[in-house]
Amino acid sequence: MEKLSIIKIGGNIIEDDTSLNTFLKLFANLEGKKILVHGGGKKATHIASKLGIESKMINGRRITDAETLEVITMVYGGLVNKNIVAKLQSLNIDAIGLTGADINSIKSEKRPIKEVDFGFVGDVKKVASDSINKLIKADFTPVFCAITHNGNGQLLNTNADTITSTIAVGMSKIYETSIYYCFELNGVLKDFNDKNSVVKLINSKTYKKLLAHKIITDGMIPKIDNCFNALNNGVSRVNIGNTSMLTKENDNFTTITL
Repeated sequence: MEKLSIIKIGGNIIEDDTSLNTFLKLFANLEGKKILVHGGGKKATHIASKLGIESKMINGRRITDAETLEVITMVYGGLVNKNIVAKLQSLNIDAIGLTGADINSIKSEKRPIKEVDFGFVGDVKKVASDSINKLIKADFTPVFCAITHNGNGQLLNTNADTITSTIAVGMSKIYETSIYYCFELNGVLKDFNDKNSVVKLINSKTYKKLLAHKIITDGMIPKIDNCFNALNNGVSRVNIGNTSMLTKENDNFTTITL
């Protein structure tokens, strides 16, 4: 099978022009077929504040009411996405910016109300891997923002990590697929105060030990669980670290395998 890399970048990279430009050069130089997924929550919060719209969060998750959805659509699908696409074109990458509504690529359903009503937040149900592959086969590089749709005209705010893993699972039927979760740390750390204490390899056995010793805690647990879910559904491997893990020179990042 041909290889496909799916890279997700978070808010800190998007917020800083220097960091974003450095990352996009690394992404452009990455060999083989690739897909980029991005969020933009910090920028959305900033723009919402300028418009006098309060951003509401519960346990780190955004409540997406109708006004907030409008801001997210403008920021994720417009400002951030098109800025990234334009920068990639300048690096000779023929990028195409997408939401999940474009070519019906990612369908979701509105998250059911339990303890909290998250509003217009989507849980992914279906990825149109064949449609996405048509773009890749035509030598386009898809750039997905963190917006999906329900198939009935409603856009939905959707977690970018989840979009990344579900696209990867869908595409793993066609390609040998790897995920790169890029953020500000070097990887999963043994000691949070020591930025170089990277756990280089995590499999299902070592994960249990890391949980038992409370090396992996809190918000990192659902992230790693998400990674194992992808691996159990066809993804070849998942990598977590800073953007330099996209270079051949850097091996100081975390790789997760079964």
